[in-house]
Amino acid sequence: MAKLRNLKKDIDYLISEVLSDCYTLAYLYPDKSEKSIEIINDAVDFRNKMFERANKPDDKHNKKLVKACYKNINKDLLTSVDEFFKRISELTKK
Repeated sequence: MAKLRNLKKDIDYLISEVLSDCYTLAYLYPDKSEKSIEIINDAVDFRNKMFERANKPDDKHNKKLVKACYKNINKDLLTSVDEFFKRISELTKK
C-alpha cells in the first residue's frame, strides 16, 4: 500500500499544477480572470476535501477497506484534476 504521505504529496502537486495554470491564464488573458478564479476556488475546495478523506479512511483497522479507500481517492483525484484542466483549456479556446 502506498504511504499516506505520498498520497498527500500527489494531491498537493496536482492541485498546485492546476493553480499555476490558472494564474498563468489570468495573467495572459485578463478578461478571463474571473473564470480562472472560480477554477482556483473549486480546486482549493477539492484539495481540502481530498485531505479530509485521506485523513479519515472508512475503517482504520481493516487494511483492505483502507487500501480501497485510498485507491478511490487516487482515482477521484486524477479524474477531477483532468476535469479542471479541461475547464482551463475551454477558457483558452474562447
